[in-house]
Amino acid sequence: MVKRRSMLAGFGAAAAAQALPEPRAVPRSASALPPRKVIVGTVMQAYWEKYPGLEKRLDQLAGDVDRMAEESKSKYGRGVDLAILPETSITGEADNDAPAHSVPFEGPVSDRFTRLAQRHHCYIVVPTYLRESFDAKQCSNAAMLVGRKGEVIGTYRKMHLVVAADGKTMEGGATPGKELPVFDCDFGKLGIQICYDMEFDNGWQTLAGKGAELIAWPTQSPQTSQPAARAREQRCYIVSSTWRNNASLFEPTGKIVAQIRPPKEILVQEIDLSYAILPWSSKLKNGRAMREAFGDRVGFRYYEDEDCGIFWSNDPHTPVRQMVRSLGLLEAEEELGRVRAAYRRAGVPGY
Repeated sequence: MVKRRSMLAGFGAAAAAQALPEPRAVPRSASALPPRKVIVGTVMQAYWEKYPGLEKRLDQLAGDVDRMAEESKSKYGRGVDLAILPETSITGEADNDAPAHSVPFEGPVSDRFTRLAQRHHCYIVVPTYLRESFDAKQCSNAAMLVGRKGEVIGTYRKMHLVVAADGKTMEGGATPGKELPVFDCDFGKLGIQICYDMEFDNGWQTLAGKGAELIAWPTQSPQTSQPAARAREQRCYIVSSTWRNNASLFEPTGKIVAQIRPPKEILVQEIDLSYAILPWSSKLKNGRAMREAFGDRVGFRYYEDEDCGIFWSNDPHTPVRQMVRSLGLLEAEEELGRVRAAYRRAGVPGY
């Protein structure tokens, strides 16, 4: 882990110096859709101890998903929709030989998570050093998405592997991924990034451009400032599943909705993917206007320190956008669009 941390630090400056792709000008809004409540579960657990063997590790991870499901039922009255496990949690660290530590998905891993997803009727993000079926000598730092029926929906292979100080190898001989898939789940569109991907803009912007509404981030690094910025910039939820310090859920305002720290290991939180972000206005009254008009039919978190809030509908027949419009309010990007148009008319450079 010490080696890996030093590599991360050394390459941080290089990442910062990269050319920035053109950002998406106007983030999408799903506020016109009916409410979409999603219960997300994640875990904070370290894997530096001596490797216990595959079967015992699978038992441990299955127990984590079981605990997420139990906590979700206790807290919300139903099971978890999405369970996210930490980076390479099946295999642990690769040391200097990732292929030797890698495991195929077919066999014990597939059998265990297929049954687990079916039993809890949930999606599971399953991270491991993956031995590729087409070449046993090749492996990826990967995360498979298993669906509610136990089907394999797809795989994300980490693009931005940590590079050795000599520049010759990446994560003990792992092979970087080449694709950035977005997975269609029954609750919305899901993307995945892994650990060091956090340092690079391309993945996050590409996933958001493809419509990702929720991005799972299995990681060893427990960062909070960067994922908060990514969530705000790309207007998506980000959920970290980590080895240490914290596991957190970041909302599209950039705020942390929920977080655990030691000794807690399991975090379960409900979010709504059909939300509206509203900027400050005298009409809104820091969110009170929505509550006065709609009572418990609307939910929100308003941040006076940010002069904005995130709002969602609890009424399956009334999208939150309809509530917003009825009070004559504009969403954040609509307000910025109005302002940009005024700048263009006034000849302000860049508009």
